[in-house]
Amino acid sequence: MFLSTTPTLDLHGYDRESARIAIKDFITDMCTLKEKECIIIHGIGKGILKEEVQKYLRKDTRVASFELSFMNPGCTMIKLKEKC
Repeated sequence: MFLSTTPTLDLHGYDRESARIAIKDFITDMCTLKEKECIIIHGIGKGILKEEVQKYLRKDTRVASFELSFMNPGCTMIKLKEKC
């Protein structure tokens, strides 16, 4: 269950390359802090950042699963592997 205290990364205003770097650093930080869940806010817009987020998360071996929030399709909820 994702709570209001779940760490988040807000990508509003980022371009694709900057978003990729920010996502990588964010996931690295979450693993260092031993967080198991986190949220990336990419917004709805034209779907460019959402596509980039999902593309990156599919390839990152530290990510156990991810899904769009059913309450807010502008957010992707991420579950990290136990040992990432």
